[in-house]
Amino acid sequence: MAEGVLTVQSTLFHEGEMIPISAAHSMVGGSNLSPDLSWSPGPEGTRSYAVTCYDPDAPTTVGFSHWVRFGIPADVHALAAGASGPGVDGFSDWGESRYGGMAPPPGDPPHRYQFTVYALDTDDIGADALTTYAKFRFLIRGHVLASGTLTGRFRVPATS
Repeated sequence: MAEGVLTVQSTLFHEGEMIPISAAHSMVGGSNLSPDLSWSPGPEGTRSYAVTCYDPDAPTTVGFSHWVRFGIPADVHALAAGASGPGVDGFSDWGESRYGGMAPPPGDPPHRYQFTVYALDTDDIGADALTTYAKFRFLIRGHVLASGTLTGRFRVPATS
């Protein structure tokens, strides 16, 4: 069965645009606030949503996970900036169970940050606050009805 497509949007940035410093990690002068996100409703059978933020350009050979949130009820189609709920935050590559903003190495060209929303056919993927991005991706295999990605860019602002 072919996977459906969700439309993902933010008022903070549009597809391919630079993400404001407010969403960046505090170690680079940001506020470490997740951007607001909204998405189109999933197809029939959607029981929950999940959201991830992933940087494929991180110099780690495996990218860097900034956010994993799952267990978002099927009737929710948006998260406010700095979202603390609904849902459960998994374990990011920052070593915390919460959103961790962007902080690419100084001097790097802008990195891409992929905010992906998944419509799932289950409301319990068997995950908890220690679930990593890799484990999350494994647990949702066979449960994704639709997904959509909003990609923004960020680089550490130059200092004068």
